[in-house]
Amino acid sequence: MLRSLTVEQSRAGRGLLNWSQNQLADAANIGRATIRRFEAGRRTFPNNLAAIRDALEDAGVEFIPEER
Repeated sequence: MLRSLTVEQSRAGRGLLNWSQNQLADAANIGRATIRRFEAGRRTFPNNLAAIRDALEDAGVEFIPEER
């Protein structure tokens, strides 16, 4: 199972759900600044990435492994 999360996946997931960064932060139960920093390309703690990913998946977003 894929557990990492990229900035692009976060943005795409929000786009599919029509969520703002604030809505994602609320759903993930993390600070709004955490979402902004992550999507700006700054380092984010693994537990925050897991919370973001879990919130998107709980809302119906399905992540699939990227083929290389």
